Amino acid sequence: MNWDDVQVFLAIARHGTLGAAGRALQQSQPTMGRRLKALEHSLGHTLFQRTSEGFVLTDEGAAVLRHAEGMEAQALSFSRQLDGADQQLEGALRVSTSDWFGLHVLAPLCAAFTHHHPRVSIELLTDARLFSLARREADLVARIVPFDEPDVIQRRLMHVPYALYMQRGADMPTDGADVRLITMDLGFSEMPDAAWLREAFPSARIAFRSNNRHVQAVACASGAGLAVLPCPLGDSHPGLQRLESTPAPPGRDVWLGYHRDLRRVPRLRALVEMLMQALSPAQSDAGDQGG
Repeated sequence: MNWDDVQVFLAIARHGTLGAAGRALQQSQPTMGRRLKALEHSLGHTLFQRTSEGFVLTDEGAAVLRHAEGMEAQALSFSRQLDGADQQLEGALRVSTSDWFGLHVLAPLCAAFTHHHPRVSIELLTDARLFSLARREADLVARIVPFDEPDVIQRRLMHVPYALYMQRGADMPTDGADVRLITMDLGFSEMPDAAWLREAFPSARIAFRSNNRHVQAVACASGAGLAVLPCPLGDSHPGLQRLESTPAPPGRDVWLGYHRDLRRVPRLRALVEMLMQALSPAQSDAGDQGG
């Protein structure tokens, strides 16, 4: 069985269409189709049912999927072991985090790191979804949710304070019923800052929702309403002013995580230590925690 064809099979199973799978593997749709046909021919079974909604696994395909994921896990473990044996401070690192944290916190630090280590290249992915460290979708992940995946090492990077913001120069409404709020979309409505905002302004009207913190900041600066934002984002926006509130909105801890097999990769260790020194110097010597 050709491992390249197995990767194609896994991508189609995960993304549901040839186009989306091809983009994930950076291959053309016709190439993906040919690879899939070659795999089905070699196995003598149809692995997917072609529907108007996309590709759906057949019973045979579901059986193959379990074995393919096992092959992938072994291949990725092999790759991580080889990376761990490479003691040169060079190569690529893929870092994943949220939009605002990547833009306002990690981007300048990662840029400085590549300046000091020009043979290391960093790919910074800002996305709401959680990337898999086990599948090597990312080498290093920074997020506000602690890691509980097996074989993931995590470190508490920093505590991020949040605050209430309004459009700079605007008048604060005196009647609570006249207050308009900017908050998370319904899928994230139970986040601590969103709950705090509802409790602080029970009579206010929700005027704007977004799952993107930077979008919230722009809407707030444009006068759409009050917003609770991470202070590194809110304080950096020239169109916003911070409002003191008692109690203050709850802040969040940010955690760094990476796969245990990569703990001896020099470029990863160097980046982790630089981030810890810059953002949490008191924690930089505390060591790693298993997930």
